[in-house]
Amino acid sequence: MNARRVRVRFAPSPTGPLHLGGVRTALYNALFARRHGGDFLLRIEDTDRTRLVPGAEEYIVEALRWCGIPPTEGFSVGGPCGPYRQSERTAVYAEHVERLLAADCAYLAWDTPEEIEAHRKTAEAAGMTWQYDASTRGGMRNSLALSAQEIEALQASGVPAVVRFKTPEIPHDVVFTDRIRGEVSISTAVLDDKVLMKADGLPTYHLANVVDDRLMDISHVIRGEEWLPSAPLHVLLYAAFGWETPEFAHLPLILKPSGNGKLSKRDGDLGGFPVFPLTWHDPASGATSVGYREAGYLPEAFLNLLLMLGWNAGDDREIYRMDEAAAVFDLDRVVRSGARFNPEKAQWFNELYLRALPADAWLEAVKPFLPEDAVSGARGALIDRMLRERIAFPHDVSAATWLVQAPEAMDAGLVAKKWTPETAPHLSALAERWSALSDFTSAALESDFAAFLAERGVGMGAVMLPLRLALTGVGGGPSMFDLAEFLGKAETVRRIQHAVVQG
Repeated sequence: MNARRVRVRFAPSPTGPLHLGGVRTALYNALFARRHGGDFLLRIEDTDRTRLVPGAEEYIVEALRWCGIPPTEGFSVGGPCGPYRQSERTAVYAEHVERLLAADCAYLAWDTPEEIEAHRKTAEAAGMTWQYDASTRGGMRNSLALSAQEIEALQASGVPAVVRFKTPEIPHDVVFTDRIRGEVSISTAVLDDKVLMKADGLPTYHLANVVDDRLMDISHVIRGEEWLPSAPLHVLLYAAFGWETPEFAHLPLILKPSGNGKLSKRDGDLGGFPVFPLTWHDPASGATSVGYREAGYLPEAFLNLLLMLGWNAGDDREIYRMDEAAAVFDLDRVVRSGARFNPEKAQWFNELYLRALPADAWLEAVKPFLPEDAVSGARGALIDRMLRERIAFPHDVSAATWLVQAPEAMDAGLVAKKWTPETAPHLSALAERWSALSDFTSAALESDFAAFLAERGVGMGAVMLPLRLALTGVGGGPSMFDLAEFLGKAETVRRIQHAVVQG
């Protein structure tokens, strides 16, 4: 690590909701900045005006806030290098394009899309691949091939031009070090003359990205591997401006649970799991995609599962709070290969984090899914004791319908197996005994139940499962003594008596 202050950025385009891969990119940037006492910037790259989606900017900001990785500088928080929305920086890009043109590192081109497509089709017909590069630009309508009079006429008539980068005529290898992939070398012979400024005067990603990273003093560019093919052009642009190149780190893809390819919204739809941090309402189609927040995930669990999708500390540890992760995170431990997403593992993370919540926070999480009186005072403590170890999401408590209403019926299969002629007398006696108890707490009920069994000379199995069926209707669940205390004497006795008649 050099002595330069670490400054990293997350630079999404507001073209829709953040994919969880984008959130992971933001997370890794934020952790790297925290590890090295640096800055984490948020920049909105919105120069492709045709793809902007209403509400996407607000979604990005809210998603980062919910996750607990807000920027320390940038869009929504301000800072000394603003504006941080690229559409507000067009004058900056225009100035830098002029610098490239003056240095003979870029040129004007008036070719229409139809003309370019015609060249591609001609090449395809001959079994060749065509691209706009050092070998073909001499035959195109650009400032390198046209005469001064032709250029002047085009400009005078107002024909719109794009600005293209001038790749070197003599091929050479562009070599740079990627913090994850090691040395990368790509020949300029395979690069095309990318458009830097569109005809509408807005920059493309390549120009705006490099200019902004330089002017915002970004030390490390940490982004997805889909941008790796663009890195050689960016290195050439830095050199054309005479600037120092930042360090690059291209993160691996997050792969679908099975098969080949990166994780997509379609995979989430088919598998029944979210791929976005927050619920997204598509303004174009009206469709709604549920997010991790609305699906019941805790932000800490969501970040932990993303942390482990492509990074490890070199041991078997999987659970990290964010301050713990920031203390050990570094790019050298990010894997090169794609990381396969596992929906079951994601649920496992949430279950662990939910169980670890303090009592008041746990009750606050489940409160929306239960009647208000069920989580107040001692009843709330009983809910916690009965269900904390049995749920993966807060909304899972709503499946325990027996907390708030008596079972309409008992499990017929269990009744057929376990309900004997002696069951009803046992339960009737228990109901009568418990209706007379003055101490109806879980501990007192458990002690009295043991005495009841001893007095009747029967084992636990003869009465416990029927009691469970009477109170819940099903065979599994928490302590029946905790549940009885929660329900109270009158409701507990009523349910037992009803089961006697029903059974």
